[in-house]
Formats: sequence, C-alpha cells, structure tokens
Amino acid sequence: MQTEVKISSKRLDSLDALRGFDMAFIMGIPAIIACLEQLFGGAALGWLSEQMHHAKWDGLRIMDLVFPTFLFIAGCSFPLSLIKRREKKQSDSQIYKHIFTRVFWMILLGCVYNGLLKFDFEHMRYASVLARIGIAWMFASLIYMHVSNRKLIVALPFIILAIYSLVIGNVYAPDAEVGLNIYTPEASIVGWVDRMLLPGRLLRSGIFDPEGIMSTIPAISTALLGMLAGDILQNDKYNPNKKVCIFSLLGTSFIIAGVVLSIWEPINKALWSSSFTLVSAGISLLMLTLFYWIIDIKNIKKGFSFFKIIGMNSLVIYLGQQIISFKGISSYFFNGLASLFSENIGNLILSCGYVAVCWLFLYFLYKKNVFLKI
Repeated sequence: MQTEVKISSKRLDSLDALRGFDMAFIMGIPAIIACLEQLFGGAALGWLSEQMHHAKWDGLRIMDLVFPTFLFIAGCSFPLSLIKRREKKQSDSQIYKHIFTRVFWMILLGCVYNGLLKFDFEHMRYASVLARIGIAWMFASLIYMHVSNRKLIVALPFIILAIYSLVIGNVYAPDAEVGLNIYTPEASIVGWVDRMLLPGRLLRSGIFDPEGIMSTIPAISTALLGMLAGDILQNDKYNPNKKVCIFSLLGTSFIIAGVVLSIWEPINKALWSSSFTLVSAGISLLMLTLFYWIIDIKNIKKGFSFFKIIGMNSLVIYLGQQIISFKGISSYFFNGLASLFSENIGNLILSCGYVAVCWLFLYFLYKKNVFLKI
C-alpha cells in the first residue's frame, strides 16, 4: 500500500519577492550604490560598489549571481506550474506545447533585446540571457517530467557538471596557441565551439560569448537544481521548518563543494564552470531559504511587496529598459530637484528617481492585473 504525498499548488510569495529582489539589481541598485560610494566614500561602500560590476573573467561578485539566481528561481517555479497544469487535466502534449512555445519566445525576445529589429543580421549577437534561460529551463523541465527514478534525477545535475568539468578541463580549443591556460577565452573549447557554430557577433572580442552554446549545458544543472528545490518546497511531506533545515544544509554544501572544486577549476561565470554553478546554486538556495522563512513561514510580508511587484513582471522590466526611455522620464520629473543640490546628491536623486519610475510603471501594471508571462 502506497502513502499518498500531498503536493501544494499554492503560489509562494517568497518566490516572487526573491525574483524581484534579483531583478532590482538590473533595475538600478548598482547605480544607487555607486552614487552612495561617491557621496560618502569608505571601504564598505567601495567594496560594495565594486561588487556591482561583473568579474572580468575568473572570480565571483554579487552581479555575477543575478543571472544564475533568476534561472534557479525559474526552475524552482516549474514544479508548482506543473502541478497546476496537471490539476487542469492538461495532457503531456499540451505541456510540451507550452514548454516549446516558451522557449521559442525567449529566444526571439532575446534576439529583439540584442537588436534584431535593426536588421543588421551579420553583426547581430544571437546568444542572449533570455535564450539561455529558455533553453536550459526547457531541458531541465523535460528531465524533471520524465525521469521517474528519484535517485537519478537528484544525481543528474552533478553528473552533467562532472562531465562538463572533465571536458573543459582537458580538451583544448583546436586553434589554441601552445602554453595558454585552458580556462582562457582563446584556449577554452567553450569559446572554440562558439567561434565555429554561433553566427553573427560574439560578445568578447569575437572569440567568446558568455551566453554561448556549450556553456548552456551546465546551466541546465542550475535550472534542474532549482526544480529539485521547488519539488521539496511544494511537497507537504516536509513541514516548513524541515524544508528550511534541508535547504540550509544543501545550500551550504553546494557552496563548500564549489569552493573546493575551484582549487582545480576557476569560479567563472562566462564559462559557467561547475564550480561557479555549485557556488551560485548554493547562494541562490540560501537566499530562497531566507525569503521563504521570513515571508511564507513567519508571514512577514510588509516591505517585501516592493520586490514582489517587480518579480511578478520581471520580463517586462528586463525588456522595458531597452524599449522605454525610463531615464528620460526620470530626468523629466527629477532633474529640477537634482539641480538644487551638489552633483553627487543630484546623481543619487536621479538614480533613485529612475528606480521609482520603473517601479511605478510595474505597480500600474500590477494594479491592472497585467502580467507578461511566457
């Protein structure tokens, strides 16, 4: 006799809030921190301001975590979405249609973001953040749906990372110069695959793209680890406090494993190295744990609605900043006030004004129940 495990399909505010917190770094937090550092100085603000820029190659900064955290959350949301679709009696064919349609639109919107409508196809960049999210999420979703062996699905993210590490750590680019570090753009097999197969422009001097073909493979592990977290999060077999304990233990373990692996393989976002994948997944899981504990367990929602409103329309604000002149709108409303103060204070007012304009736009959509979902 089998015991039925109850699965909750309740929407979790913590996921929306964490997604919004993550997107806030794209929406203007770095500019505000840079202004604060110019205004007040100090070692702490100097360090924090530096963290608002991506590492040039090896290394890890806060801004390097924004992308993998978003992908992790996208993975985490899938088990809940799947439950809801099953509750509506949707067939596998209908769910496949949703998955493949979403991937198509993510790739297309990624191209639009990169300048598709300029029609300069020869020099356009085809790899994109949105395409990687869509493709990695798609493969992880199909794995999650169809690998019924629990032990295998838990092992798969790590099997993928192990194989990826072996390949990028031992196979040089065929056109690499002798003596180059295998983890450089010129010598890495990852960059060579992009040079051979990706059309158009590559982001890094024409020799490497951080959202390229081969480095999408370990990103599947990022999404799949998010789905495994979502599977636990939605499973009533575990009480909320037990979920917090499990997530805390796993998140810490991922970080330790990634740091240990970095002795041999650098933590590198552009390569999406296995060490980077583990550390970023661990940090994402600990952030999810914190938001889940505060918002969904302790029911402390006050103040987090700011991030929730961003998180519920994250795609709108990501694309909107390319399409809508939020900077021009902010200048129109705040230039006069900014001109009354010193340059540094004025810059801070304009930076805060930019975030305010973006958020008010999302708040308007939220109140009108307008959400862009793919």
